[in-house]
Amino acid sequence: MFQRILVAVDSGPAHHSAVRLAGELAKLAGSEVRVLHVIASAATLATVVPLEDDAEGRAVLDEAVAALGDLDVKADGVLVRGLTTQVATTIAESAAEFGADLIVLSPHHRGVVEALFTPRVSDAVAHTSRTPVLLAPEDEHLA
Repeated sequence: MFQRILVAVDSGPAHHSAVRLAGELAKLAGSEVRVLHVIASAATLATVVPLEDDAEGRAVLDEAVAALGDLDVKADGVLVRGLTTQVATTIAESAAEFGADLIVLSPHHRGVVEALFTPRVSDAVAHTSRTPVLLAPEDEHLA
């Protein structure tokens, strides 16, 4: 089944369901998990603006790795930087480098108009990656 699972997390609360789902799958299959967090920056005409600092990114990553450890799942974490326009590509490339059999993400629900201007990262990863993508359902209490 799945021997190597990459779970990509962001700073939003929906990432908890993706981590939990990846952990449950990893326990069933005896898989190892890599948690990936991209510290995103936005590019403007004059400068690049970080959207979170290193400490915030590290905290998100460490929390996810600890949650997997609590499930007795072998996991490590990787923190990378990228522009908001490169997040999906970064996730797909990281999955390939890790040799992932599966990518687990949490979808971000958007309105139709917003989705036209800024496609969901999960959609872009599914179209960019050669690795299967599993979208974790949002926790009802987080919605």
